[in-house]
This record gives sequence, C-alpha cells and structure tokens, in this order.
Amino acid sequence: MDMSCKLDILSPAQAELEEIARVHMALSGPQSARQITDKIYDAMEQLTRFPLSGPPVRDEQLRAGGYRYILAGKYLVIYRLLGDTVVVYHTAHGATDYPKLLRGSFF
Repeated sequence: MDMSCKLDILSPAQAELEEIARVHMALSGPQSARQITDKIYDAMEQLTRFPLSGPPVRDEQLRAGGYRYILAGKYLVIYRLLGDTVVVYHTAHGATDYPKLLRGSFF
C-alpha cells in the first residue's frame, strides 16, 4: 500500500531528537550526530510512504490507541497514523520505558 502521508513531528519528539544529536555530538562528534539524526529522519520519511510498516506497540492500552513504533538504530520512533498524517510523538532510546513516557504525555 503506497500512499503518501504528511509527517507531523510533535515538539516533544523534535526536542528529543535534538537531545539525541547533542549527546552524539558530545560523545562522538558531528559526524556521529549527523548520521544518527539522518537515520531517524529517514525512518520517519519512510513512514510517509508506508505508514503501517511499524508494528503496534506491545503495551495493550497504547496499542488500543493505535500507537506503533519503528526502529532507527538504537532509537524508537513512536507514532500514530491519524487520517492521512503520520504523527510522531516521541523519539526515544530503545531502552526507555516508552509506555510510561507516553502515559505521562497523554493519559
């Protein structure tokens, strides 16, 4: 199913992405920061063409709300497809307790 959706990166996700870039910049320099942010943006861009390619999240309550995720390196991109728009809620390290992160934002 190849439909082209809009991409809406909410401000918490954008702020998290900037923080990921800052951490990589401090630890490994600008090339590392650029590589990881490019990888995350590429993954988000792919969602505009294949919005249902990410599996539903494991948390039952969030899954019922339509939340899905994709992996970009060690990071999770947590999103929902709302109409013809992919809405990105969070970008978080894979080890993050994302259900808690999302409940803090939306419940």
